[in-house]
Amino acid sequence: EPVTPLKASEPEDKTSTQATHRKWREEFLSKLQTAGLQQEQVVVQSKTKTTYVLLSAPWNILCYYAEEISLRVPLQVETNEDSNWSEKILHKLHIPNILAQQVPNPPPDYYTCQFHTKKLERFLDHENKDTFFKTTQRHQILYEILSRTPYGAMKRGEVGIARLITEGAFTAAYPLHEGPYHMPRGPAGPESLSTRQILYQYWARWACWKKYQPLHHIREYFGEKVALYFAWLGFYTGWLLPAAVVGFFLSLFGIWLMVTDVPAQEVCHNGENIVMCPLCDICSYWNLSSICTTFRVGLLFDNGGTVFFSIFMSLWAVTFLEHWKRTCAVLSHRWDCSEFEESEERPRPEFAAMAPTTIRNPVTGAEEPHFPETSRFRRIITGNMVIIIMVAVVLIFLIAIILYRSILSIIIYKSHNAFFIFSMCFLIVQSQRYFFTLRPTEMHRTQTKYEDAFTLKVFIFQFVNFYSSPVYIAFFKGRFVGYPGNYYKLFGIRNEDCGASGCLIELAQELLVIMVGKQVINNVQEFVLPKLHPTQRENGANITENVAPWETDYELLMCEGLFSEYLEMVLQFGFITIFVAACPLAPFFALVNNWVEIRLDSQKFVCEYRRPVAERAQDIGIWFTILQVITYLAVISNAFLIAFTSDFLPRLYYRYTTEGSLRGYMDFTLSVAPNNFTQSHMQCRYRGFRDDKGHHTPEYYNLLAIRLGFVIIFEHVVFLIGRMIDWMVPDIPEEVEIKIKREQYMAKKALAENQVILHRLEFCILRNQGNVCLFNRVFV
Repeated sequence: EPVTPLKASEPEDKTSTQATHRKWREEFLSKLQTAGLQQEQVVVQSKTKTTYVLLSAPWNILCYYAEEISLRVPLQVETNEDSNWSEKILHKLHIPNILAQQVPNPPPDYYTCQFHTKKLERFLDHENKDTFFKTTQRHQILYEILSRTPYGAMKRGEVGIARLITEGAFTAAYPLHEGPYHMPRGPAGPESLSTRQILYQYWARWACWKKYQPLHHIREYFGEKVALYFAWLGFYTGWLLPAAVVGFFLSLFGIWLMVTDVPAQEVCHNGENIVMCPLCDICSYWNLSSICTTFRVGLLFDNGGTVFFSIFMSLWAVTFLEHWKRTCAVLSHRWDCSEFEESEERPRPEFAAMAPTTIRNPVTGAEEPHFPETSRFRRIITGNMVIIIMVAVVLIFLIAIILYRSILSIIIYKSHNAFFIFSMCFLIVQSQRYFFTLRPTEMHRTQTKYEDAFTLKVFIFQFVNFYSSPVYIAFFKGRFVGYPGNYYKLFGIRNEDCGASGCLIELAQELLVIMVGKQVINNVQEFVLPKLHPTQRENGANITENVAPWETDYELLMCEGLFSEYLEMVLQFGFITIFVAACPLAPFFALVNNWVEIRLDSQKFVCEYRRPVAERAQDIGIWFTILQVITYLAVISNAFLIAFTSDFLPRLYYRYTTEGSLRGYMDFTLSVAPNNFTQSHMQCRYRGFRDDKGHHTPEYYNLLAIRLGFVIIFEHVVFLIGRMIDWMVPDIPEEVEIKIKREQYMAKKALAENQVILHRLEFCILRNQGNVCLFNRVFV
């Protein structure tokens, strides 16, 4: 019988708060007993008295709540062969599949339908009450009872175990792991291994980095929501492989250009004769040849292949999302969650407790709690105002840092990126402080809508937080500078110009810091911090007979959900698509990071986290919509990056207007400073298309028209091809649609209310106490 422990600790001194907590605990446990849960209290005396309350549910309670929360149970075993896209490709190419592995005890696949107590005999294996409901389903039932049980005034939201843990009345509530995760020391057959041991041996170990993930085992142990996260992460990592290969070869092409590029040779060999104007008010003149090395390095990212790679990555992102929709449809049907959000998800306990009215559900027909839209409108306005204020604070910090850089340019103009790294780290720290202030207060009906609202708010804040610096460098820095003798200023300070090598190389440097440095730091933290967690036992490895499993599991880290994991990966997806024109190697670094990320996350869930309560989910939620928006932004961003930040179009224009060579290109892109700016009769040059009076030349307007035309053509072509891919790839595979129809037919047949009656005999026996009628019915 699965057990869910509740843990409470009491210091020796008694206070009014502790008295209140004690009253809440007693009321809560009393209500749980009234609800039918079986309780056993275990007291552990150490520095403080710790009480573990072990909860379990009898068969009748399991049946009642299984029907209440619309759990799905098996009708018939389905024979289904699992395969994925990479396995099919390798099979067609007759290439041995080194990624495959035989994982023992695979969970069977079933045709299922919603549980009904009256139809119990029609479900598969209904005779065995100990195994009829899966362990994760029993956990869901227990946690549903814990979540909806009140301990005080309902209108004040004093309901549920989550609120009690937040208030400090209980320390934790968690389901138990299935024993240790290490393999048994003696000889043991695969059938004797627990699911946790299988997950460790075939998934969480570092040696499994090149193997498929056992997704069905993950779902069997952790639930659909966790399994869908790892399915998406593995799918995303696999799709990064072609992008990484293409980006790597384009970088090799850039290395070849470093040696053969004509403008690079002009900068390195003839640049000593060209004196450039100062980049700030207190900077000195400099020779063009001083940027020889950085100019050549910039060719790794700024070359003709950038346009191809930007188009490729835009179409890659669209195709990736379309195929993920198909994969998600297959998994959600296999895991019985295809109709979860539409008809099976129950209202949140907090919503039910505080809702003033009820309304009939148009899908299920049941009466459910309801919050009027007028009441929710005020909450929505308040929540949105919080995110707007916090985004404004981030932007104010960014502007302040830009001005600070300009003021201290004499110190930092040779190391621009260091201050942006500082600003990013500062803003990241600030974001963590206000993380929990964005919890939705709009009273969303279901947990899915609640989490989607929270995700959207925090992502908007984090998007501005993380992307403000790259966006500034890519699209704003150096755009509003003016020209020598007439520089534009903000608050009396000259606007910041691009570095000597241009803004694109600065953007590439920043992306490399993010994709390499930041990801390495995050992975080191994920690996090291759990090891530093204060515990006196090596959990899962050295469980002795003297240590109860609930005590061992309590020493593990609390699982805080999947939000941070999704956020890290979605932000990474944005960096490799929105700014891929500046760093073709970004998909390669993301691929390497994700291989490590899967192992780290799997180890955390199997070895270092308490077992989370299994949650059902139909898909990855609003994260998919966010990925779609990022894909659209990536097309627009790359179009403007190529058109206005890179040298691709100016080079193409120069080739077209000259004899086809790039000789003299650097002189073409440099203007001469006006006479009123020169000092000591020294003539200097600056980047731009202006005459000796500072007016724009005809080449500037020609290039502006070409750039705008390129943006329009690029966007329309990519969006058109993306729409064609969307139209060509159906969201749900045909075989899944057939299986859904087959399952609906079987469920309708099994649970039909009207049966053909062949024979009916009614006997009426008269007794002194009254009339008792016995019915003997024989059905087909």
